[in-house]
Amino acid sequence: MDSPSIFQRAEQCLLACSAEDKVQLTFTTAKAWQQRALSRQPHQPVLRLEQPGRPEKPELVPPRDLVRRKVSSKAGHAALIHSICHIEFNAINLAWDAVYRFQDMPEQFYDDWVKVAAEEAQHFQLLSRHLQSLGYHYGDFPAHNGLWESALETAHDPMIRMALVPRVLEARGLDVTPGIVKKLKDIDDRAAVDILAIIHCDEIGHVAAGTRWFRYLCQQRKLDSEATFRQLIEQYMKGVLRGPYDHDVRKKAGFTEEELLFLESAI
Repeated sequence: MDSPSIFQRAEQCLLACSAEDKVQLTFTTAKAWQQRALSRQPHQPVLRLEQPGRPEKPELVPPRDLVRRKVSSKAGHAALIHSICHIEFNAINLAWDAVYRFQDMPEQFYDDWVKVAAEEAQHFQLLSRHLQSLGYHYGDFPAHNGLWESALETAHDPMIRMALVPRVLEARGLDVTPGIVKKLKDIDDRAAVDILAIIHCDEIGHVAAGTRWFRYLCQQRKLDSEATFRQLIEQYMKGVLRGPYDHDVRKKAGFTEEELLFLESAI
């Protein structure tokens, strides 16, 4: 009997509706892939997936309708942790979608994004448990669906996906995490500070994976990566970019000085 493929398992992870099921499936799939117990036999058809599996809550609303997240109140503090928890939940789906959707990439591509999926699942698990320690659960606050919407917009091309999702939207976390950590230190939430330290370190690697595969695809297509990045930003991200940028951390994730100067000018 043929071994199951990583693409079949990625689809199962994407379609899992329970957060707990999605996390556990992610861990078991990552382990199976690391042990080379899964094939790379293409899996068809590849579904568009307007919405991956998710629990009934949180309610998805426009960003303007989100709860204010001032940490000076118990609810505001919990809402902040919930918002980060939701980002990590979406990031599990984004990593699996990269695996599932782009089935003709080198093996190392799947090594990277399976690892990312497992780390995002760990982040979600840590934050979800911390949220429970504050008296709340994932789903108790509304959230928005911007990250998955970006996955749909870039579903047709892995080069565009790598350029815009890891290197623009997810990379924003590299810039804002230090400010969030300061707020949490001010209210003495040491547990959250420790969790964010893990996330921040891992996310440098996640953005670096996006950089690596964006440049690989540019090279395959004989495109200049910096010029292509600028073009894609101008085509897809007008009015979306926000600064300031943490140049030192972004350089660790593979950004060039020229890319950073362009991003600063494009705000």
